[in-house]
Amino acid sequence: MSTEKSKKISIRTVERLNSTNTDTAVQAIEELKETGNVHYIPVLVELLHTTDSPEVKSQIRMLLAEIKQSDAIPLFIQAIENKKYANELQPLVSACWENGLDYSMHLSLFIDLVIEQELLVAFEAYTVITNMSGRISKEIVEKESRKLKDAMLQTNDQKKELMHDLLHFLPAFERGIEPQSY
Repeated sequence: MSTEKSKKISIRTVERLNSTNTDTAVQAIEELKETGNVHYIPVLVELLHTTDSPEVKSQIRMLLAEIKQSDAIPLFIQAIENKKYANELQPLVSACWENGLDYSMHLSLFIDLVIEQELLVAFEAYTVITNMSGRISKEIVEKESRKLKDAMLQTNDQKKELMHDLLHFLPAFERGIEPQSY
């Protein structure tokens, strides 16, 4: 998905995305991979929420995982924070680590997801955190570590293990973490 200077989205493309014909919707998603802009993310998230088509859902998930423009980050965060999309949390959070964008400015949100959500979403959020890069202040690291320690007293063993790992990972942010090379 390429960034376009224009924030405009095509009504025709939105209509095709929302088509009851799966092939039409999938073709529109494919075209967005080549020519779309990040401003279609809210439309795609809404379609992920409303469609009954497994193929359309799958294509949207793949597209969201491939987005590389940093101006998409606030759009992902808005969708994750929107309670309306609670059933789409797992694919939305998964897309955050798969697309490789840096969500370190939203560390607290992902810590909260590890603490508050069921294991599958918690694990996806854990993966986003462990793939973050950059430097985070000592104060933020300490605040998030306290949240994790408090939550560990009230959670199951699987999530406790994720939280324990994060407690050992977070201090590295004070020194700065370079992006992982693959």
